[in-house]
Amino acid sequence: MKVLITGASGYIGSLLIKKLEQNPYIEKIIAIDIKKNIDESFKIKFYLKDIRDSDICNIIKLHQINVVVHLASIVNPPRNMSREEQYSIDVKGTENILECAGKNMIQKFIITSSGAAYGYYSDNPIPLKETDPIRGNKEFPYSYHKRIIEKKLEYYKNKYPLMKQYVFRVSTILGKNTSNQITNLFQKKFLIGIKGSDSPFCFIWDQDVVDCIEDAIFADPSKADVYNLTGDGFLTIDEIGRLLNKKVIYFPEKILKLLLKILYFFKLSPYSSEQVLFLQYRPVLDNTKLKEIFGYIPKKTSRETFYYFIMENRS
Repeated sequence: MKVLITGASGYIGSLLIKKLEQNPYIEKIIAIDIKKNIDESFKIKFYLKDIRDSDICNIIKLHQINVVVHLASIVNPPRNMSREEQYSIDVKGTENILECAGKNMIQKFIITSSGAAYGYYSDNPIPLKETDPIRGNKEFPYSYHKRIIEKKLEYYKNKYPLMKQYVFRVSTILGKNTSNQITNLFQKKFLIGIKGSDSPFCFIWDQDVVDCIEDAIFADPSKADVYNLTGDGFLTIDEIGRLLNKKVIYFPEKILKLLLKILYFFKLSPYSSEQVLFLQYRPVLDNTKLKEIFGYIPKKTSRETFYYFIMENRS
């Protein structure tokens, strides 16, 4: 099996490559990213490429790739990166990878979407099933682009029906060395809560994400579908506060929005007023389909994943 991975130098990409390198049924790993922190070997070949580069089509053809794993995405854009540039990378870049994969008759296209694709809305059911609408939020490019990308995937499913798609809507990833926008919130002296909201969080262990993607590489084509990838259950902001032994300070929605707007304007906070929605109506995912249809059972629940993260960081 020959696999091409985009976003290969990212957090999950680098973990996945380490795992696949040990798999005797993986013959070749082609890694693509705009930065390199991967050591090449007889099994790993790295290309310094933007996912919008048309030359990726030639790379897929040259190495006779069987499976494409598309992980590349703009999660935390630099402050000076425009919305247009983010859209170009996320959406146009994904379209380029899909076209290259389809034209080269790739057998499987595996992509990490996000629970954020559902959007942050007060009327989201708890938990969300794969059949619930994905609405995204224009306020959050990452969320909005994931929604658009999933709509594009439907188009390419019809255009290239022989290329089976495995779409994983991933919840918040935590592991031994995780550092991102979410973990930054947990490292503050106190946690921020919003009056009237439980601010639920569901988590997935990083190794569960890697193992699930590896399973998808070898999965039966009949299992190609959309799946929520998350650990069982969720934690409220109060439960997280108790586990961290930190106080939760609750703010009225309007006051928090005003405060964040001021702090962001003076570059004292990376979070703007739109982030209130991010905390207020967090999507909680149902993983029943993942377990019963795809056949992957996460090794850690949301609570166990969070506890593992705490213990590893304390040590």
